[in-house]
Amino acid sequence: MIRLDGVGQVFDGREGQVTALEEIDLHVRPGEFVTLIGRSGCGKSTLLRLIAGLLPPTYGEVRVADEPVTRPRRDVSFMFQRPALLPWRSVLSNVMLPVEIEGDKGRAAYRDRAHELLELVGLKGFEGRLPHELSGGMQQRVSLCRSLIRDPQVMLMDEPFSALDALTRTELSGELQRIKMELSTTIVFVTHSIEEAVVLADRVVVLTPRPGRVREVVDIDIPRPRSLGRNAHLTEVAEISGLLHGLLAEKEARPVDEVRP
Repeated sequence: MIRLDGVGQVFDGREGQVTALEEIDLHVRPGEFVTLIGRSGCGKSTLLRLIAGLLPPTYGEVRVADEPVTRPRRDVSFMFQRPALLPWRSVLSNVMLPVEIEGDKGRAAYRDRAHELLELVGLKGFEGRLPHELSGGMQQRVSLCRSLIRDPQVMLMDEPFSALDALTRTELSGELQRIKMELSTTIVFVTHSIEEAVVLADRVVVLTPRPGRVREVVDIDIPRPRSLGRNAHLTEVAEISGLLHGLLAEKEARPVDEVRP
């Protein structure tokens, strides 16, 4: 579904060029959930912007659904760290915003879909509320529904739960897993939480410090649904998290084609 072949990104700075990403080779299968982890400044968010078509690569090729990415695609959604809801619009109107922007026909069907999504994330009955009447976690659930309203093939998520408290973050991680299992959407998710990466992902991609390169790809073979609160998963999550902590602490990059089970 997603292919990055030999991708690099160089920015012009006041003191010269800055290489954010270097020789990124990454293939994401249809329906796969991939998380990206790495130190701050390693290019995780830049990588998402490249996939989204918001930024052209300096070199290399980015493809989605076997088509070169040259601009934003209608079937790729992007969820940011903050909900970014329009304060004067109701919950339902915020969810419907992408449909209005794109001028899609059949708005009645999309409105029905919006109601289904809001019920799916536990917000049935809040359709008419304004954003300031919701908690931070509820606002992010609205943002999640907005990202899903047009049934995207690919969802790109840039630390969407980072500003939430630990309990709300755990609850939304569970909601996202449930939605993922129902919809089979391909997801690329950036996080600074190693445990969150393990709980959510089919594979975890570890990036080196700047310039970002793929240091290692770790498969997560733990039955779903997963939770840090379930004793059956604690040992497995802790073991893989320890491995990832070790990889992030290493100073030298490992071979990019090495994959640990």
